[in-house]
Amino acid sequence: MKKFRWGLIGASTIGREWVIDAMRQAGGEIASVFSTDSQRGASYASEFGIPRSTTDLNDLLNSPIDAVYISTTNDLHAHQCIAAAKAGKHILCEKPLATNVADARSMVRICKSANVVLATNHHLRGAATHRAMRDAVKAGKIGRPLAIKVVHAGYLPVHLQGWRLTNPAAGAGAILDLTVHDADLMRFIINDDAARVSATVQNSGMAIAGVEDAAMGVITFRSGILGQFHDGFTTKYVQTSVEVHGDSGSLVATNCMTQAPIGEVLLRTSGGEAKLQLQHENLYVRTINAFTSAIAGDGEPLSTGEDGVASLAIALAALESARTRSVVNIAA
Repeated sequence: MKKFRWGLIGASTIGREWVIDAMRQAGGEIASVFSTDSQRGASYASEFGIPRSTTDLNDLLNSPIDAVYISTTNDLHAHQCIAAAKAGKHILCEKPLATNVADARSMVRICKSANVVLATNHHLRGAATHRAMRDAVKAGKIGRPLAIKVVHAGYLPVHLQGWRLTNPAAGAGAILDLTVHDADLMRFIINDDAARVSATVQNSGMAIAGVEDAAMGVITFRSGILGQFHDGFTTKYVQTSVEVHGDSGSLVATNCMTQAPIGEVLLRTSGGEAKLQLQHENLYVRTINAFTSAIAGDGEPLSTGEDGVASLAIALAALESARTRSVVNIAA
């Protein structure tokens, strides 16, 4: 049976640390890598046993591959995604899909016209903790949901302290890096869309002036559920968590806003407290398996292109809210 063939658009850190291994665990092979830096691309290909590297995007897109994984800086996603769609390649794109909603919507529209699958790499949907919370909410274990709270703060590793802190044009800052994940995860767990957002930001000196290295805010969902988020690059000792509170119970997940398959979930009700049973697995393998199944006509990606548009719209509204010090309606 022929292996699923990937082309990498971007010789990225996330590919190095997580995604390349997940692709191979999912039974795929990596045929080529594109990088604008020929030396970086060649070194990356050698490091991971990838047969080809190229500095020509069209060269990669015209090669015998089934799909591309886009992990370049955010400002490049739209152009590269649209080029891949026109070449007939399916696309797994890092979040956020783009740096503005209009580009993200164009990506979705053009992929649909080209009959290719577009998935957003919101890996947190693949976590056992978050899937168990979604299932518990759906099953009525906490009654009517009232609020959801996400703590997604931490300390940005030194090797990632580059464009995320210094390049606004590429989508720098905690909101487009972290809040966009929170927005998608909240939508996933409570199965609701956002209506408006209020946010405030902090610059503690890790990022350049004008770029936030931490943010807090509140999202109001269409059903009236309130969502709270705390995101940041600057807190070394915080524990990540997700809480969902209903009128007859609460779910509390800890150590869960992570790329690793870890964490636990407690259900608290009038009957006491109990841990939910979890089956941890590699979040990226689950994401990739769902993506390749969707290409085969079986279901949808864990996070679709439309989901990517929605999470981007919430994050951009949060940035606008912080800038204008006002409540901002969601554009998507």
